Amino acid sequence: MSLLNPRSPLARRIAVTAAAGALAAGAAVTPAVANDDWDGGGSGSGSITGDLAGENGGDGGGHDGRQQQGDYRGRVTADRLALRTSPSRGSQVIRYARRGETVHIYCKTPGDRVRGNPLWYLLTDGTGAWGAARYIDNIGPAPRWC
Repeated sequence: MSLLNPRSPLARRIAVTAAAGALAAGAAVTPAVANDDWDGGGSGSGSITGDLAGENGGDGGGHDGRQQQGDYRGRVTADRLALRTSPSRGSQVIRYARRGETVHIYCKTPGDRVRGNPLWYLLTDGTGAWGAARYIDNIGPAPRWC
């Protein structure tokens, strides 16, 4: 299989990385016009209800709870969580994360449901890996939408 084939793992990783870079560049130069922080319900619950009451609040570090895209963290709750090339249960596994591991999250998006939860987190571990939100508890506010 050619590395330039659109179905190759390398081509998919490059595409995801390029998309994440484009999102980051767009976010850096586009002013915010609305509060779009309706989170996934926190703790990987899968609820797509808004955080309008501000229940996430501050982070205890003197911040108001507002974070930049890509500045989110989560803790793995599964014994062994497959981190994949796309937000799909059938996509290729890049690596595994262990229970208690802290992961850095760029953003969230809907994908294949995992035990009732459709949300997946794009991690900023340098691999372009996606983890099922069902098995990642948020540390602080829930990530923004991709």
